[in-house]
Amino acid sequence: MPPAPDPAAGWSAWPAPAKLNLFLRITGRRPDGYHDLQTVFRLLDWGDTVHLRPRRDRLIVRHGPPVAGMEGADDLTVRAAKMLQSEQNVAQGADIFVEKRIPVGGGFGGGSSDAATALVVLDRLWGTGLGADRLAALGLRLGADVPVFVHGANAWAEGVGERLNALALAPAWYLLVDTGVAVPTAALFQAPELTRHAVAATMADFVSGAPLGNAFEPVLRCREPAVEAAFAALARVGTPRLTGTGGGCFVEFATRGSAEAALAALPPGLAARVVAGAARSPLLDALEKAGIGDW
Repeated sequence: MPPAPDPAAGWSAWPAPAKLNLFLRITGRRPDGYHDLQTVFRLLDWGDTVHLRPRRDRLIVRHGPPVAGMEGADDLTVRAAKMLQSEQNVAQGADIFVEKRIPVGGGFGGGSSDAATALVVLDRLWGTGLGADRLAALGLRLGADVPVFVHGANAWAEGVGERLNALALAPAWYLLVDTGVAVPTAALFQAPELTRHAVAATMADFVSGAPLGNAFEPVLRCREPAVEAAFAALARVGTPRLTGTGGGCFVEFATRGSAEAALAALPPGLAARVVAGAARSPLLDALEKAGIGDW
């Protein structure tokens, strides 16, 4: 990765946090072919950094090396900027540089979070002033995970993930494992063994600690040896879970010390780290610090 852009050259840097799905159920199929989901989104105090610089022309330029799986039409950050620019007929453009830390396709929400950060910050830098609800509606056209990053709060989510209710979550630390498995979500939804009509859960079920599970876990553990191996390793230190529809796995801990002790007990060779859960998106904190936090 080349050095990050120099703020002295007009660049600003903004967090794009990762997320976890603390559970994920499919409760049915909609007439439009999409699936009805239930999940809890947990934002993390770790993620990518999106660097932005307004341009006087209307060009949207992505700088830095290409990221596998995010080139061209698949670059959600560029698509987000172009969508906002087109919808609001903005005369300015933007330079974009993303410091990638979140693995692509792991279920940690990296591409969606990068896109949301671009939407939220360019809304300020370009003076479009759409606010969270309208930006979230735009973001939904890019992906079902984008709205939660736009709003920046941990949330209970339903629908395709766009119906959000903010949820206060206790402090927690997470031991994450990147299995290196990048999962094509559309293909995974077509898996014949996928459970598509689970009984709907309630917030009371979640709060009580009921094991709600992830509908994609048995599919991926069967299909991907690396995911099964990660689950076996994590099972020695806690209760492993899958996040989203990706190959990423995690275990939750009440304290940082217990999470770090579990990390030290893992066998070598796993791409693992300890991160803290966030009470809200670090992006909101950064906007407030910059004095542009109000919608």
